[in-house]
Amino acid sequence: MVRTKDILELLNTIAPFDIAEDWDNSGLQAGNLNWEVKKIIIGLDVSMSLMNAAKQNNCDLVLTHHPLMLRAEKFIDFNKMPGSAIEIAARHGISIVSVHTNLDKANDGLNDYFAKKIGIKKTKGFLIENSSSMPANELIGMGRIGYLNSPSVLKQLVLQVKENLNLTHLRVTGDMDLPVTSVAICTGSGGSLLDDFLESGADVYITGDMKYHEARRVEEYSKALIDVGHFGSEHMVVDLLFDKLSRVVQKAGYNIQIKRFKKEKDPFTIV
Repeated sequence: MVRTKDILELLNTIAPFDIAEDWDNSGLQAGNLNWEVKKIIIGLDVSMSLMNAAKQNNCDLVLTHHPLMLRAEKFIDFNKMPGSAIEIAARHGISIVSVHTNLDKANDGLNDYFAKKIGIKKTKGFLIENSSSMPANELIGMGRIGYLNSPSVLKQLVLQVKENLNLTHLRVTGDMDLPVTSVAICTGSGGSLLDDFLESGADVYITGDMKYHEARRVEEYSKALIDVGHFGSEHMVVDLLFDKLSRVVQKAGYNIQIKRFKKEKDPFTIV
C-alpha cells in the first residue's frame, strides 16, 4: 500500500525539501502521512475549485506548487480558506502536499523548465547553493542566467516569450531595440533577485510581480525587464510535476493514477 509519506519521499528525490527557503512551507500542508494514496491531482494553487475536483474525482492527495499556508494561522475557520480546504481534506481523507521554493531551486526544476520553455540555453544559477541531498555537480539555487540561441533585440525576445508561453499580454521595461544576448530569469516574484540581476552580465530580466520603482532601477542601468506575471511564469508547473512524478512513480512500481488540474486561470484580467 502506498501512503502519503511514500509520495513525499518520491518528491524529495525531485525537489529536496531541505533546500526550500527558511520562510517557505513546502511539504505536508494537511492530512495524514499514513493515509493510502491511489490517485493524485496536481495544481498550481490550493483552491476550493481544486479541492472540489479532488473530492469529485476521489483523489487521495492534492499536490500543488504554492503552499496552502505560508504563515501560522491563529485559528481555523471552515467557512474560509485555508480552513475550508482543510475541512475537505479531513472529511474525505485527502492529503495536501506542496513543493514550492525547493522545486524553484532544484536542478531541472521549475526555473530550468521555464528557461527551456522560452528558449534560454546553457543556464547557470543566480544564487548557487549546496545541498547534502543533491550531487555536487547539480545546479541548485534561485533563478537562472542563460543565453539565447543567437543574439537578438528586446522586441524580438518579447514576441518570442509571448508566443512560447501563450500569453496575451506582458509588461516590458527598456529600449525595444536593446541588443540581447544573455537573459536572467526567476519564476514567481523576482523582486528579491533584482540586485543580483543588475550586478550580473545579463541584458534582460524575465520574472513576475515587479514593482514600479524596481522597473525604474532597471531603466537606470540601461537594461530591460519582461514581467510575465506570477501566474504566467508558473502555471506550467502542473505539467512539470506531472511528468517528473509520473516517472518516479513508475520507477518505484506504484500503481497510482495522476491527474492534472487545468482549470486554473490568472486572477488578473486586463480590461
